[in-house]
Amino acid sequence: MSHLSERPEKPVVGLSMPHESAALHVTGAALYTDDLVHRTKDVLHAHPVQVMSAHGRITALRTAPALAVPGVVRVLTGADVPGVNDAGMKHDEPLFPDEVMFHGHAVAWVLGETLEAARLGAAAVEVDLDELPSLVTLPEAIAAGSFHGARPVMTTGDVDAGFADSAHVFTGELRFSDQEHFYLETHAALASIDEAGQVFVQSSTQHPSETQEIVAHVLGLHSHEVTVQCLRMGGGFGGKEMQPHGFAAVAALGARLTGRPVRVRLTRTQDLTMSGKRHGFHAEWRIGFDADGRIQALEATLTADGGWSLDLSEPVVARALCHIDNTYWIPHARVTGRVARTNKVSNTAFRGFGGPQGMLVIEDIMGRCAPLLGLDPRELRERNFYRPGQSTPYGQPVVRPERIRAVWEQVKADAGLAEREREIAAFNAAHRHTKRALALTGVKFGISFNLTAFNQGGALVLIYKDGSVLINHGGTEMGQGLHTKMLQVAATALGIPPHKVRLAPTRTDKVPNTSATAASAGTDLNGAAVKNACEQLRGRLLQVAATQLGANASDVRIVDGFARTPGSDRELAWDDLVRTAYLQRVQLSAAGFYRTEGLHWDAQGFQGSPFKYFSHGAAAAEVEVDGFTGAYRVRRVDIVHDVGDSLSPMIDIGQVEGGFVQGAGWLTLEDLRWDAGEGPGRGRLLTQAASTYKLPSFSEMPEEFNVRLLENATEEGAVYGSKAVGEPPVMLAFSVREALRQAAAAFGPAGVAVELASPATPEAVYWAVQAARRAAGAADSVAGAEETVVGAAEAAVVAAEAVGSA
Repeated sequence: MSHLSERPEKPVVGLSMPHESAALHVTGAALYTDDLVHRTKDVLHAHPVQVMSAHGRITALRTAPALAVPGVVRVLTGADVPGVNDAGMKHDEPLFPDEVMFHGHAVAWVLGETLEAARLGAAAVEVDLDELPSLVTLPEAIAAGSFHGARPVMTTGDVDAGFADSAHVFTGELRFSDQEHFYLETHAALASIDEAGQVFVQSSTQHPSETQEIVAHVLGLHSHEVTVQCLRMGGGFGGKEMQPHGFAAVAALGARLTGRPVRVRLTRTQDLTMSGKRHGFHAEWRIGFDADGRIQALEATLTADGGWSLDLSEPVVARALCHIDNTYWIPHARVTGRVARTNKVSNTAFRGFGGPQGMLVIEDIMGRCAPLLGLDPRELRERNFYRPGQSTPYGQPVVRPERIRAVWEQVKADAGLAEREREIAAFNAAHRHTKRALALTGVKFGISFNLTAFNQGGALVLIYKDGSVLINHGGTEMGQGLHTKMLQVAATALGIPPHKVRLAPTRTDKVPNTSATAASAGTDLNGAAVKNACEQLRGRLLQVAATQLGANASDVRIVDGFARTPGSDRELAWDDLVRTAYLQRVQLSAAGFYRTEGLHWDAQGFQGSPFKYFSHGAAAAEVEVDGFTGAYRVRRVDIVHDVGDSLSPMIDIGQVEGGFVQGAGWLTLEDLRWDAGEGPGRGRLLTQAASTYKLPSFSEMPEEFNVRLLENATEEGAVYGSKAVGEPPVMLAFSVREALRQAAAAFGPAGVAVELASPATPEAVYWAVQAARRAAGAADSVAGAEETVVGAAEAAVVAAEAVGSA
């Protein structure tokens, strides 16, 4: 076992501990960025001037009326920017634009003594616009050839030969929706300037170093003149990886120009209309199977709706391509990715970062094609699992593919699959207008940033004379429990009880050049860096202890806060050891660092090994569908998930549960709607609040929800043998969508595959049920068709979209 993954005697990691801020959360005492306003004197409030048009060129911007509003102090425009007027890393996101690119685009910001004064001032600003044509939907952009950014192509094997050797070839397409992050805390920033001109920004950001970089270049400063702190976030889910930078820059610019602290905090509607979502995708595909149902070849084009600017769309598409295989070996593949440019908010990172979109394509294909091949969907999936010695389409060997089947078989056993399937068959036979189904799907998700340079982490650990320990690390806490795990890692590495360790807020002046807390790599990177810093300190303390105990340093162990040597009853308490080290002038601070080894990636050739390892999981979901309305309920879910040797089991189980529910929301409930008409509201987001945007709640939770972590699953080469947990559970929710497909199909004849829209809302399920019921007549009307796909996404149309044997 490697040094990084080996656990010492009596480790604190592996214990179930409550979230380090749990008591603060439930009592309301936890402070978030906007709470700091009430502790800050003379704060000005910023309000955006939003233009309600999908696309147009600004011909005049009159701010004088705003300045006449009582309480308005200043209006910020592009003319005020001393540095670069851009809030994006691609330099395609003007902070103060002269061209409106989406409905609700902010073109100026008003600063007021009160938020109400700023709001009234923003309403008074006059904007003249020369309206321009707009592209609101993904099909419009595709038809117009509106694309930007890279167009990667992933190839393996000989695709033409693969199709020629296929006994069955199917074609199809899938369009699935974007998703709103809907974090509890909206975007917020609070900026101030000290007497030396140093800029200090409190920001709700997953990427403080990049927020620092953007603020610096907007203000024309160097990074050492800007400090960014993230106390904690009320949720992020990727939505606060790139998009906080502009809001922080507005606050910093206002503070720089007025000398007073400036607060930016979006209302829920502003957040929904101004910030990006998960990328909606369109996929066209062709797949070939041999006579036994094994995949021979895949050809696909994945198009992401990037919105008006690139943001993170290129790496999102790259990760979608890297995950289109999911748990299945595809010997011959050619998959193309592209980013459509539309007049909507710039879509961005969202939990899974393109992985869910890529995996949804192959899972949809498997679910649609299984009946056409005469196979149970579970059997089709099992036949195509990765086996030892096989590699992904981009060339990375799939190490330990047996984990795919291990979680799968464990779920089958836990769920009592065989017996329940018999019960479901009996229920369906007895109920004409209500059907049940049970689906099982798996997950293989790569862990690491696709951009190799981001796979590094830093930490600063301080030990004080009284034996207390303070940790600074580069990761941010958004409720996911990262800080809790870092406390456990530090306590384990130092050999002390966890109550002696405290976490400091994440700051750019403590740990520089950090990566975003994203890609599920927060624990891997920062945990290894914390461990590295603690081991430096422990090594120094062991020398001191050895002298005090009359032993060799290599023989001394620090366990439970005491230094001891084997075979001796002498011991030295941690606090005494630390004080002795101080008196001997031993350095009691250390900077830790970690870089993920073994990664390489050729972005141009789309080949390499971009991931440290793969996380695995499997879920079985049972649903019941009402044939009259399409309404459904999730009766039971069983999950087995691979997190290696868990650092904090209670935290990890919570992440699995939360990820699953968020994935189920994306796939079945959350339906973003935009006005695509030609009227004055074109491009307007219609689902601007929780009243019109359906989020999962208690009523959508599985009636029985069982989650188990895979046992005996140490991950070699990862911090204390653990694995990432943040993103992979999202894709476990494919089981719910596939169960809904199978339940809808149960209303029709056997052997017909039902196409299911995404999100699979009750309306979409109803149309799928109706299509299944009409399938027998439709099949008769398609002369000579051996295999038929029922098109439910177009409501009443039953189309033969998959053509038979090749």
